[in-house]
Amino acid sequence: MTDPKPDDVARQLVTLLDVEEIDTDLFRGPRLPGAVGRVFGGQVIAQALQAAQRSTEAPKIAHSLHAYFMRPGNDDYPIVFRVVRDFDGRSFATRRVIATQKGVPILTMTASFQLPEDGLHHQDAMPDVPGPEGLKNQLEFRAGTAANKASPPPAFTRAIEVRPVEPALWALPEAGPAVLNVWLRAIGTIGDDPAMHRAALAYASDLGLIAAARSPHPITLFDPRVQGASLDHALWLHEPFRADEWLLYSIDSPWSGHARGLGRGRIFTRDGRLVASSAQEGLMRWRG
Repeated sequence: MTDPKPDDVARQLVTLLDVEEIDTDLFRGPRLPGAVGRVFGGQVIAQALQAAQRSTEAPKIAHSLHAYFMRPGNDDYPIVFRVVRDFDGRSFATRRVIATQKGVPILTMTASFQLPEDGLHHQDAMPDVPGPEGLKNQLEFRAGTAANKASPPPAFTRAIEVRPVEPALWALPEAGPAVLNVWLRAIGTIGDDPAMHRAALAYASDLGLIAAARSPHPITLFDPRVQGASLDHALWLHEPFRADEWLLYSIDSPWSGHARGLGRGRIFTRDGRLVASSAQEGLMRWRG
């Protein structure tokens, strides 16, 4: 059996994030084909953002979202998203989204939208790191990790290619700085709809944030001794971008403790534009 072509996998991502409107402000997100077990947190965030975007009229565009994970989703079922229109102003609009499965909430999210306008501008400089060419991707590192050689990669990793600049965390149980730089992109083209690119980046932004919180400790990203899960997630969208072109995700972790870790991320285009920022607290619990 041959591996699917990258553009075919990318089209599966577009289909996954193309939520269906089943009633006014009520949407259904499809299941990820081949996924089993717990729903990937980035999928829930991205589908919730799409539901919020579908309920907000242009030219207002999403500039931030804040989400809390309450229960793990189940890949056996679709997710239903109810949108509440909390505010519609001249410049800004706010949406609240409740994601449920079988009638039980699994995530709540607020998203804010703004009418585009000019203003004062500054940004962080892009880190000086090697480009993505010649770096191994996450599947190659995973295949070389003894604990994971016999098991197939999770279905949610197929659509986003990730190439870590600092590979030790992915392959070796060695402690290092609480910093992680990765190049990422949708594995194939996903069209020209800016809303889809924002949703795809929301999907990808759940990859790697808590990995930086693990880096100072002698464990690998896939260490089976550690139970991990996203607890909350925030994303700020600063500038236009394409999620199917290389983006640098520069992540650091200022703290971990009490079975939790905090990750902060900055996302740059190859020409150095800071297009998004993120933050996430995640579970980092030793398994009993």
